[in-house]
Amino acid sequence: MKNILVLCTGNSCRSQIAEGYLRHFSEGKANIYSAGIETHGVNPRAIATMQEDGIDISAHTSNNVDEYASIPFDYVITVCDNAKENCPYFPTNAIKLHHNFPDPAKAKGTEEEILAEFRKVREMIKDYCKAFTDKYLS
Repeated sequence: MKNILVLCTGNSCRSQIAEGYLRHFSEGKANIYSAGIETHGVNPRAIATMQEDGIDISAHTSNNVDEYASIPFDYVITVCDNAKENCPYFPTNAIKLHHNFPDPAKAKGTEEEILAEFRKVREMIKDYCKAFTDKYLS
């Protein structure tokens, strides 16, 4: 079974969404973890946006990358430039992949405009996770 880590700055939005979709698309073929170089708690809008697409991430927790130092990851996916540039070193032979997604938590405007940004980023991450599982877990 493959071990996959999704890494972001605060483990609150993008990495949580990716963890949800990777769990969904991998259909039990991998152990999926997400973490941040900091922990900010799971963003309620990320939970709500995922729920709209039928994925429940409400039980997810915000974890620090240091908590997973002993896990032999096969893949480490960074989903923001800050995490890629500031990730603390931990020994791994993992294949490292990177895709910088916009941070929906930084969206401004009305509640509907903010939710629209969350939905847009959710769809980008969903497409990436589907392509990842098709390529690496088939």
